[in-house]
Amino acid sequence: MKFGVFYEHQLPKPWRPGDEERLFHEALAQVRLADELGFDYAWEVEHHFLDEYSHSSAPEVFLAAAAGQTTRIRLGHGIRQVIPNYNHPARTAECLSTLDLVSHGRVDFGIGEGATRLELGAFKIPAKEKRSMCLEAAEQVANMMVLEPYPGFEGKYFSMPCRNVVPKPVQKPHPPMWMACTNRDTIRIAAANGLGALAFSFVDPGEARVWADIYYGIIKSEACIPLGHAVNANIAMVSNFSLHEDRATAVARGEEGFEFFRYAVNALVAHDTTPGRTRLWEEHIELRHARAAEPRAAQTGADIPTTGIGTPDDMRAHLAAFQDAGIDQVIFLQQAGKNRHEHIVASLELFAAEVMGRFRVDAAEREARKVAELAPHIAAAMARKNWMRPLAEADIPVVKASVVRAQVNQEASS
Repeated sequence: MKFGVFYEHQLPKPWRPGDEERLFHEALAQVRLADELGFDYAWEVEHHFLDEYSHSSAPEVFLAAAAGQTTRIRLGHGIRQVIPNYNHPARTAECLSTLDLVSHGRVDFGIGEGATRLELGAFKIPAKEKRSMCLEAAEQVANMMVLEPYPGFEGKYFSMPCRNVVPKPVQKPHPPMWMACTNRDTIRIAAANGLGALAFSFVDPGEARVWADIYYGIIKSEACIPLGHAVNANIAMVSNFSLHEDRATAVARGEEGFEFFRYAVNALVAHDTTPGRTRLWEEHIELRHARAAEPRAAQTGADIPTTGIGTPDDMRAHLAAFQDAGIDQVIFLQQAGKNRHEHIVASLELFAAEVMGRFRVDAAEREARKVAELAPHIAAAMARKNWMRPLAEADIPVVKASVVRAQVNQEASS
């Protein structure tokens, strides 16, 4: 099993001068530490205009900074908004390849479409068409990173003439591709397109097993027709993360922040929002106080392993259940709400010292068995792929300089 850390760059109000700068630099320090401790992935989301919930609107910048400060950890877009209204596919291909070059081939490419009206409305993206827009663009991003030159495309949602998109990535044919998944339906879509599944929902090991069975069942079936130039057969689950030798301390340090994460994402989708005037943290605390005033059963140790909050023993049980369910990677949501940097650092260090080693013992052997089992199914899937045909040398169009000069002259005279 592999382990990752995940960043939304949450910044609850009230905001003070320097808070955003501190947030980003603390996150970079955590990624440096995760690299040193042996974590496998650092994942960064892309969101826009989501006050308090996510200040991560330029993940390519953050990941580039992380690339320069680390040596081994993989750097994942979890996810990149690939719909052309957000980012033109050629710009996505260029940014991914550049990051892959400067990181010496450590990039993973998760695709996503966005869900909130704040994002979709601002970029004029029809909610009913966003998935089709996402998949169309993602396939062309993969083609742009491989074909030389890119033959050009006339699609439903964007078009582009023949151009050679440079640079090309270190990883061949391109960085591993993933898709954000929040339910069984999107798990099926990821598998049908040969994409890794980034499961950004908090589910128990029983439901995780169902998701893994659905995912690998499709990967092994004729329904899998790869979107990219390779199949990335992996399923990753997000988990809360707050670790301490004392369970009560782990809960006190982590629970409030993770409850805010769940409240904020639901509020931004379901509630009316006034840009620049959110009260997400304030509303969350008010609801928390109201719940605390109501009678409720005391929390027991048995509840903790399903959340990723607790002692090293709790965490080992939590991860063992996910491993038995067929999950390949657990991604820890460590920075949520007002979780403190020093507590995140302590949790990372304790995890590396007392938990990680148990899941490394037979990792290479398990991975080798998985690769061997899936190899014929992946080969069959690649044979089903609808490939974009490279242009014959004689068919590569010449971009006429005379046309460009005529346009310049016309603009100069007008």
